[in-house]
Amino acid sequence: MNQDDFTRVDEYLVEALLDRDEVLDQALADSRAAGLPAINVAPNQGKLLMILAQMVGARRILEIGTLGGYSTIWLARALPPDGELVTLEYDPKHAEVARRNIERAGLADRVEVRVGRGVDLLPGLTGPFDFVFIDADKASNPDYFTGALALSRPGTVIVVDNVVRAGAVLKADGDPNVEGIRRMNALIAAEPRVTATAVQTVGSKGWDGFCLVRVVE
Repeated sequence: MNQDDFTRVDEYLVEALLDRDEVLDQALADSRAAGLPAINVAPNQGKLLMILAQMVGARRILEIGTLGGYSTIWLARALPPDGELVTLEYDPKHAEVARRNIERAGLADRVEVRVGRGVDLLPGLTGPFDFVFIDADKASNPDYFTGALALSRPGTVIVVDNVVRAGAVLKADGDPNVEGIRRMNALIAAEPRVTATAVQTVGSKGWDGFCLVRVVE
């Protein structure tokens, strides 16, 4: 098996199980046209986020790392009409693309895009949130996890993306992204208020994985 095989399987799964969605397709197209990096979640991963948020009955969602708003739209679709999603984005250009995509999706009434460094914005938020998705700079993952936990309640689910990085997580070699993931894992393991696991994935986004955390007290 190689990357082409992983991509073809993802394409098959998306075609077999997901409806064609012009709003999401246009969000990706606009992100590409604006020069945003193609690091958004895959469609089947976005649907997974939506289902997980629905499973916990999320009414308030926090996203750290907006990019062009693709995952934001998936998550916001899990909310009830009076639900709220706060998403944090460092780059003003990315945030503007995201706002346009979110408005086109008809979700501007329940999504707030805040611009700035996540570590600076988190202390100013009011919790609790029912679901948190962390997908920003990996070097700051320990701070993001700590901030997310402070804004959580028993039952909150925290999902952290890109925690395998094609196996690079095995080596503590000074890469700030890898070091951030490893330090976050150590924090999670030592935190008595949560229970967690991590899952490796392969697909159109390569070999990676996510960490799934549930706040228990």
